[in-house]
Amino acid sequence: MFNLKSFIKQSMRVWQLLKKPDTQEFTTISKVSAIGLGLVGVIGFAINLLMTYFGLS
Repeated sequence: MFNLKSFIKQSMRVWQLLKKPDTQEFTTISKVSAIGLGLVGVIGFAINLLMTYFGLS
């Protein structure tokens, strides 16, 4: 059964450990995310081109 008090207690413990990222950390995370998103897009585009070239789509 779901125990609300236990959930709130655990959530408060996690909330106390959180910290706001500094500028350098935020910039690094943003760059890595953008590179990953771009890489997924390029892979998808390449698959689309191959499928179109071979007449599979």
